[in-house]
Amino acid sequence: MIDWSQCPAVEHCPDKVSGAWVFVSTRVPVKALFENFEDGATIENFLEWFPGVSRDKVMSVLEFTEKSLLTA
Repeated sequence: MIDWSQCPAVEHCPDKVSGAWVFVSTRVPVKALFENFEDGATIENFLEWFPGVSRDKVMSVLEFTEKSLLTA
């Protein structure tokens, strides 16, 4: 399991999206990124559909995920 608390691009607050991990300063769940990828979306699609999420935040989440999976 990924420890999102160590990723600076995400946050979670019990009052925001039922406590789900979201991109910082948004209400967009991190889970949405991966669900959209599973459905065939690209990073460009995701950024278009969720304009509040920056490319830097998406890349940070992807890099953090990769590092987490390599050490698991």
